[in-house]
Amino acid sequence: MTARGSHGVGLLVALVALALAVAAAPAWGASGDTHAKPQKPNASLPGPVRNGNGIVQAVRPHALVVRLLDGRTLVVPVPPRAVVLVNGARSPLAAVQPGFVVAITARGGKAVEIRASGGAPAAPKPGTVQSVSGNAVVGQQLTATTGTWQGSSPINFNITWQHCNSAVTSCSGTGKKGNSYTVAAADVGKRMRVRVEAQNSVGKSSALSDTTAVVANSSGGGGGGGNTVKVADVGPAGERLTVDKVVFNPNPVTNRSVPIRVTITVKDTKGRLVQGALVFFRSTPIVTSTPTDAPTGSDGTVTYNIQPRSDFPIKNGFSVQFFAKAYRQGDPTLSGISGTRLVQVATHKP
Repeated sequence: MTARGSHGVGLLVALVALALAVAAAPAWGASGDTHAKPQKPNASLPGPVRNGNGIVQAVRPHALVVRLLDGRTLVVPVPPRAVVLVNGARSPLAAVQPGFVVAITARGGKAVEIRASGGAPAAPKPGTVQSVSGNAVVGQQLTATTGTWQGSSPINFNITWQHCNSAVTSCSGTGKKGNSYTVAAADVGKRMRVRVEAQNSVGKSSALSDTTAVVANSSGGGGGGGNTVKVADVGPAGERLTVDKVVFNPNPVTNRSVPIRVTITVKDTKGRLVQGALVFFRSTPIVTSTPTDAPTGSDGTVTYNIQPRSDFPIKNGFSVQFFAKAYRQGDPTLSGISGTRLVQVATHKP
């Protein structure tokens, strides 16, 4: 929680409490006496429970019932986009359990951030998928993220880099560690990924990121079974662009508050990676933000971060469809070299 958020939490939660008291007449006091008068929050209370923070009494689909130490009981609305941290790890609201200690930041009468702690110590468990960003070209720098993890804090991470054959059937370590890596000549023709190991006082586990595009020479050779070609040079007539690959991270999507990272690879009909192709990408129907069209890099990829909207469906056995179009700027809409593709990402309700 930011300093600004921590200074404002008492006032904001107190305002929420006042509004709820007027509208819903919540029960006050540990005995459940509805006629007992509320007391002022005690700012000198020790530990994490102070100034509107409290103990979870019940968890509803979109709300928490929280008992303050001064005896008041609050029903705090929790919208889908609220940030929920359980023992320091990004989690769904359902991971909060009765008896947990919570600190709530509210805005407009609703929770925007919940920090909860409690439960038995747990070993690390991966949440969202780890990822690698950057151009897979010799001399370029790649950057890895650890993703989000569940488990008891603190969690320590160790990132190691691997390169794999193009089919990702054989991978080996590069000997490099850390969240950044400079692509080497020995990586040409291979795909890069990271292995993230997480460890805390209870145990450890590991997870692998998705792989990059096939590494190309800085001069343009090597990737995807052919050279990288600039979109202006795609031709002659009859050749087109293709949306070769679309990777979603996370997949499946389990939380509307977590952005979805989408990496799109564009090739031509000769199998060459294409640099400078513009990519249009949108959900159908529109249940996420729509990014501004951006060009592919020298590795033939472009990456967007899209935000699910409140109506983004989180259901088991369900998928959300997206329309992708790769095109060359200035081409006629109907007679250009554009290529389109429908793709989808799975959703899962935790």
